Amino acid sequence: MELAPATEPGSSRGRLGRPLGALAALGATWVATRALLVLLATGVLKAPGGDVTADVWMIYHAWYGVLQTGTFPFDDVTWQYPPGAALVILLPGLLPWSYLVSFWVICGIADAAAAALLVRTGLRRGRALTGAWMWVVGVPLLGPMIYNRFDVIVTAVALAGLLALIRRPAVGGLLLGLGGIVKIWPLLGLIGTPSGRRTRRSWTLAAATAVSIGFLLTAGMNGAFEFLAFQKDRGIEVESLGALPLHFARLAGAWDGKVTMNYGSPEMLGPWVSVISKVMLAGTLLGFAWLLLWRYTSKRRSAATMYDAALCALLIFVVTSRVISPQYLVWLVGVAAVCLTVRNSSQRPVALLILIACPLTLVEFPTVFTQVLASEPMAVAVLAARNLLLLAAAVLSCVRLWRSTRGEAPLPPTVVLDREPAALPAAGYPVRPGIAYEQDLLDGIDHPGAPARQHR
Repeated sequence: MELAPATEPGSSRGRLGRPLGALAALGATWVATRALLVLLATGVLKAPGGDVTADVWMIYHAWYGVLQTGTFPFDDVTWQYPPGAALVILLPGLLPWSYLVSFWVICGIADAAAAALLVRTGLRRGRALTGAWMWVVGVPLLGPMIYNRFDVIVTAVALAGLLALIRRPAVGGLLLGLGGIVKIWPLLGLIGTPSGRRTRRSWTLAAATAVSIGFLLTAGMNGAFEFLAFQKDRGIEVESLGALPLHFARLAGAWDGKVTMNYGSPEMLGPWVSVISKVMLAGTLLGFAWLLLWRYTSKRRSAATMYDAALCALLIFVVTSRVISPQYLVWLVGVAAVCLTVRNSSQRPVALLILIACPLTLVEFPTVFTQVLASEPMAVAVLAARNLLLLAAAVLSCVRLWRSTRGEAPLPPTVVLDREPAALPAAGYPVRPGIAYEQDLLDGIDHPGAPARQHR
């Protein structure tokens, strides 16, 4: 005989036991909202704020032409991405349609794949379909812009990596490393992995993937990391949290700087910009120092902790950045959706704040973006509401993550299991002495079958 921790009692319904109505509603909502996005993106329906496809057919397509020659567009200051972004920019060239149409198709496939992964995860025992709803509803609230930026593709890769971390940490690390070499932020998903084999496997695979792809691209193409030289001269992007004081000062006639295109985005240049940039950088450093403190002092974890920490880290990264482009919201929607697949996530109210921020982002860009550039009162009010919501979400996320991991973890009830494998159902996992508690704590909700319970 041996003692092993019992999992919490829960429903044993599998995928087939789930109400078909919920799945039908999810599918119908996805089809309807994405059809609307396509109609708006293609111009069949007129979107408020005008055409948002220029980034694809003008900027991305121009980069595509340069990348085909075996060099990065390093003399173009609008190229602000790690070398892995070249793979995404080249991808539409593999499809038979025009570059713009092919790009839309790839974005639609990534969107559908993310929704399918969230549904599949939500059908497991102990999980919820709330995450799938967050994605299905949140993405269209950002408008047709979301199919005209490659962030939805990166978010789908990061989402897949996060969902794989519990069961397959090596696969999760590989996917997050792939996302990281494209846009850096997916690597933040590793901040909450528990110490031990999961961290070793996931961090090692993430580093190996990012470094190997980066090396191959650097060896095969010119100018892979030239974009780093542009970062030091950047101003404060007009939509960022740090831009709010400048907008208010401009409204009061106390700021005589200018708003101009600078390194690929409209930025505020002039007095106080250097000081605010340093404050934002200090905020980033303090935020991640706090995350490291949390990581090494947290005393209890659940299967939700990795996901909750990833969302917290991403919010810190976004609100302390000198740039908040509207497509950044899809990052937050995707990671929040992953959190909501776990019933005991601490980030539910945080996800709600993110969801509320999405339609405000659609109003801010592209609807009143011209007024934002001019710091007009109504537009600044919308921008301030969106940014303060994100700041509140970041603070709330930190507080709830900290509280959820305080205190000693309670010992679960124990049951007596036979040593013979026959005592376990075929669908269950055998209990291995020495790691049984860790396995239950971190993997319990992901078991395809509940363990046998026999009392003697």
